[in-house]
Amino acid sequence: MAGSLPGEGVPGERVLPNERKMTLAGHLRELRRRLTIAAIALVVGMIISAFLTDWIIEWLTYPITAFAEKIGDDSFTKLTFTTVTGPFDMRFRIAMIAGLVLSSPMWLWQVWRFITPGLTRREFWYAMGFMCAAIPLFVGGVVVAIMLLPNVIMVMSSFFPSDIQNVGQLFTATEYYNFVFRMLVFCGIGFVTPVFVVALNLAGIVRGKSILKAWRWVLIACLVFGMMVSSPADIITMIVMASILFVLYMAATVFALIVDARRKKANPEVFVDVE
Repeated sequence: MAGSLPGEGVPGERVLPNERKMTLAGHLRELRRRLTIAAIALVVGMIISAFLTDWIIEWLTYPITAFAEKIGDDSFTKLTFTTVTGPFDMRFRIAMIAGLVLSSPMWLWQVWRFITPGLTRREFWYAMGFMCAAIPLFVGGVVVAIMLLPNVIMVMSSFFPSDIQNVGQLFTATEYYNFVFRMLVFCGIGFVTPVFVVALNLAGIVRGKSILKAWRWVLIACLVFGMMVSSPADIITMIVMASILFVLYMAATVFALIVDARRKKANPEVFVDVE
């Protein structure tokens, strides 16, 4: 509407004060600027992480050390490199991943500043809540994975034929780090999944009752996920992981039911229960 003031419109759907209209070329220039800053931050993070690789390697090998101390055998296993460039490749990969994590505040801020001008005030706060919930949950998933890894190694190592002579147990460094990183990432993503459920509910796509009705399928999915991140033989780790994920899902369900109840109370003529 001509002559309208910035921020006017439908209550709860007002645009952010700093929003301004931009042409396609302006958006592309802004995207290039944000990507350049993010790339520089990533390179700086990788350089800093290169000096921390020894500490990171020691941290990642903690599950092996913990299990060796538990069984009282310091010579339980050694990480081995099967190629000449193996040590360099491993340090580079660790520096790249650690640099991505170390620089995450900067590149996440660049992504945030690029998308927020197009959000309404309500969407802005929804996105802020999503970020504030997702980051601690992802970190929590990584911590849980690190705590469960010694048990995974213990179960899988129990199949080693120790009574047979001339048979030794050596972990290939590349395969071990791939396994550890895969488990850390999968557990982190698994812990964040309930946040997506809440986001779908806040967007009005899924009702709380529908989420609650699916609890049996979710329980099966949690068990399958727990088996994927551990091993088929490690029942304890699978159950622990599945239980944590299911509790997080039920917490998201309760939150969704509360949101639906508030919506129904505020607009009873609009809100229709889905049976």
